[in-house]
Amino acid sequence: MNFELEANWQKILTFFAPDHGDLDVPSVLFLIGIQELGKGAIALSKDKKVEVMHIGVCTVLAPYGYYNFLGLDKEGWPHFENVETLPKLDSNEQKDILKEAIVAYFESEKII
Repeated sequence: MNFELEANWQKILTFFAPDHGDLDVPSVLFLIGIQELGKGAIALSKDKKVEVMHIGVCTVLAPYGYYNFLGLDKEGWPHFENVETLPKLDSNEQKDILKEAIVAYFESEKII
């Protein structure tokens, strides 16, 4: 177990807890997607919520070379292209790489 990663992950969860309660990796990716979308609190269909989570995934994995930001569409939604395939990982490894990428995102935003 990477104790530094887990400590930083807990800082992120603690930061969001007062407003959002207990969160998991997908929930934090959704919040990042909402932030990157930049539209504030809007009603979203189930499909749009999945798209917002995808924005979060692409945003945090772009610095690792997996995605490239293409720009915004006419409605202001960001679009990415997949430039490198993620390696085959089990669910725990996937969760750890996403946690690492999320921590790096919040460190770059000076939140943790």
